[in-house]
Amino acid sequence: MNQNIQNEDSNKLLKLLGVGFGIAVTVGGTIGTGILRKPGPIAANLGDPSLIMLVWFLVSLYAFLGVLCTIELGVSVPRAGAWYVYARRAFGDYVGFVTGITSWLGTVAALGFGAYTMSEYIALVWPDTEPIIRWMAIGILIILMGFHWLGTKSAGKSQEIMSFLKAIGLFAFIAMCFIYGGDVSTEDLVATTQRVAQPALLTGLIIAFQQVFYAFDGWHTAAYFTEENTDPAKNLPKSMISGVLVVISIYLLVNLAILYIMPIEVLATSKLAAADAIRLIFGEKSGKTVTFFLMVSILGMLNAQIMFAPRVIYSMSKDGLFFKLAQKVNSGGTPAFAMPLTGICSILLIISGKDTCERLSDIAVFFFVMTYVAGFASVIMLRRKEPNLPRPYKVIGYPFIPIILIIISIMFLVGAVYSDIQSSMYALIFLILSYPLFLMTKKVNL
Repeated sequence: MNQNIQNEDSNKLLKLLGVGFGIAVTVGGTIGTGILRKPGPIAANLGDPSLIMLVWFLVSLYAFLGVLCTIELGVSVPRAGAWYVYARRAFGDYVGFVTGITSWLGTVAALGFGAYTMSEYIALVWPDTEPIIRWMAIGILIILMGFHWLGTKSAGKSQEIMSFLKAIGLFAFIAMCFIYGGDVSTEDLVATTQRVAQPALLTGLIIAFQQVFYAFDGWHTAAYFTEENTDPAKNLPKSMISGVLVVISIYLLVNLAILYIMPIEVLATSKLAAADAIRLIFGEKSGKTVTFFLMVSILGMLNAQIMFAPRVIYSMSKDGLFFKLAQKVNSGGTPAFAMPLTGICSILLIISGKDTCERLSDIAVFFFVMTYVAGFASVIMLRRKEPNLPRPYKVIGYPFIPIILIIISIMFLVGAVYSDIQSSMYALIFLILSYPLFLMTKKVNL
């Protein structure tokens, strides 16, 4: 009996994380390449600076209100795994299983695609490495897996450092644009720029909202680590609200800075708006500085993803909804089976090719928003199902805020089906297959 108690204690996550980590993982898990790459395509779809800022503001508001809902869930049910934990408690094992497995698989795809993308940026700085892009991507994940094996403390500190550098770099970019951007002459550039055909307003808005949603994915990341927080009731509200406000400030200011320098006609043709803005200010050679920053930015996101994704299947394993090995934790607090499994699955996707990673990451966005719906609905269901559940924090405007967020999320899903039928069909096929997979998993764990 004593041996069983010892084994159970050794398989617990360690309470090592505080407010600083929560802010860092929110910033690091959200801000990637989206804010630096998406302004151009968004400008091409909308063609109006006011509309561009309106879309970014509305999705910022969605993320902020979403954080308020997630805090209530996180402090009421302080377990690792975020959306999976809330959906299972509110709606039962099957909904929890679907939410958890789609959340994990979606992050596995995003992790593979992110590592591949980072390798492509490395090849831009060092062209001789282009023939080994795939192997560099695999190497990046292997190095991250080895580093995270050391434990939660070192992984958490690294996230804080990378997120700090990322935030400083973006605020420096904003400052440079506003300080030096007024001296940039773009008249000749506008005259020689070929205008991009703009879609119908409704289509343009749908696509733009999807692109901004993609850039904002990660605002909830701190909730995955509630079980490891030293005082979740006190720390989670501070870290999640502060983190999302930092992200919102950066996103809105970066867009204003880019629009300050680049006319809308020029921006609409830009594939990497931040790099183009810097080149306009400091010349052609300066573009590599932004490319290097992109690598650091992606690395911070990969570091967050390989840290939070294993927590999902760790909790699923604890509940008998995943392989029992996934609940193993090493002495440093890292899920000893779940973390390597996550990395290996991403490596297999990289081996299969970038196109596969990209297609699966597109499907993953669909899954991620589904998990948002499950999470917001869990706020309402748990209020009804468990009215006496201790809630150190309650979302303001209940039940209107979660209902509004559910409606917006469903509208996004409808828009996703409208703009990418193929990815939506793949997602639907997986959902159909998920029930027999769920039954099989339950049977194996009996």
